[in-house]
Amino acid sequence: MIREPFGARLRHAMDARGPLCVGIDPHASLLTDWGLNDDVAGLERFSRTVVEATADRVAVLKPQSAFFERFGSRGIAVLERTVADARAAGALVLMDAKRGDIGSTMAAYAETFLHKDSPLFSDALTVSPFLGYGSLAPAVALARESGSGLFVLALTSNPEGGEVQRALRADGRDVAATMLAHLAAENAAENAAENAAESTGEEPLGSFGAVVGATLGDLSSYDLAIGGPLLAPGIGAQGAAVADLPRLFGAAVREVVPNVSRGVLRHGPDAGALRAAAERFAGEVREALEGAG
Repeated sequence: MIREPFGARLRHAMDARGPLCVGIDPHASLLTDWGLNDDVAGLERFSRTVVEATADRVAVLKPQSAFFERFGSRGIAVLERTVADARAAGALVLMDAKRGDIGSTMAAYAETFLHKDSPLFSDALTVSPFLGYGSLAPAVALARESGSGLFVLALTSNPEGGEVQRALRADGRDVAATMLAHLAAENAAENAAENAAESTGEEPLGSFGAVVGATLGDLSSYDLAIGGPLLAPGIGAQGAAVADLPRLFGAAVREVVPNVSRGVLRHGPDAGALRAAAERFAGEVREALEGAG
């Protein structure tokens, strides 16, 4: 049985808990700051603490797969438990793995994170489209089948991203705008298939989102109304402010899922401090969106 589509589940979670994504990024310096060893035991303690402190109150948790993979099979085992525990506590899990390849290899990546029988089965996955958007077809198909979602890199917050993402195609449109257009078409197809708008009277949130950095400044030249969510990294430590979201994203701001990692994680290892930081960011986002009308 196919689950309710990711976009619908994300909208429910955002409305109930506030539109906030907290990253789980156990890199070596944070483990040290928490007084933990840079080993599997430290990794497990860190991840368990973040999940226990936040998974019952934030909409989305985003484990960064690389920080678990660096410990080999034992690190992956910790990641499996992190995913399962976070979902059991009610958070949606967005696996930040940024996978991108072609053919059977892309299909295998999709099965790793989007197949219901996988121990790493997540609610959504970040993917890279820079082998061509069509290379993501296996992930798109499996996401539809499993009721999962994708977040496609479009306008990332790193300064090097523009070298590829702002490059102009022969038709005069840049690569990022092309990716956004693909996602708009993907969500339109999903919504047509689901006929979800008939029951609510509103256009539903699609399951195919874009990664659009909150640090990029003027985004007015891009059509961000893709019918799906916009994951916005860069809040906090990277310099972007929650109050800037309405100005940056305009009419699409209600679909924005701000991502905060270090801004919350630096308050560990105290679970209460982590929880308070997450709640503070979620409250700031709610206030910013309400102020935007």
